[in-house]
Amino acid sequence: MRIAVGSLNPVKVEAVAGVVERLFGRAEVEGVEVDSGVGAQPVGMMETVLGAVRRAKGALRAGGAELGVGIEAGLVEVPLTLTGYLDVQVCAVADERCITIGTGSGFEHPPEVVRAVLSGAEVGEVMERLSGVREIGRKEGAIGFLSGGRLDRRRLTEQAVLMAFLPRLKPELYRI
Repeated sequence: MRIAVGSLNPVKVEAVAGVVERLFGRAEVEGVEVDSGVGAQPVGMMETVLGAVRRAKGALRAGGAELGVGIEAGLVEVPLTLTGYLDVQVCAVADERCITIGTGSGFEHPPEVVRAVLSGAEVGEVMERLSGVREIGRKEGAIGFLSGGRLDRRRLTEQAVLMAFLPRLKPELYRI
C-alpha cells in the first residue's frame, strides 16, 4: 500500500506511518508538499477540516498513491473554556471513492497564545518564543511542552489519524 501525506512535517508523516503500520502492516508512507488552501493557522472547525481535506486530496493527486492523508491543527471555539478555544488535530483520509475524517483530543493553549493567534500569529511561532524550543511544531509540539512531555505532537496526531481510519476498518458498517 502506498500512502501520501499532504505535508513534509516529519511529525505528521511519522504519525501516519505509525498508525498505518499498526493497522495494516508495512506500507510506503511519503510526505508530499501540498497547499491546504486555508490560512497558515486555521481558526474554526470548518477551516480546519477544509484544510485537512484539501491536503488529503492534494496528496492523493500529487503522490500517485492509493490513499492521501491530510492533517491540520486549528483553534476551535469551545464555550466555557478558559480562553474560548481548544487546539484540535483533524485528519482526512482520501481515496478515489470517499473521504473519512477524524479528530484527536483537544487542549487549551495559554491565553497569550490564543490572543496572538486570533491577531494573526501561528501557534508554532508563539510557542517557540514561550518555550525556547526552535521549530517546536516539527518536534514535540505545543502539547509536548505544555504537558511536560507526557504527550507529544506525534501521539496527539496519531489519535486523529486512527479516528479517520475507523470507517476503513469496518467498511461494511459505514457502507464505503
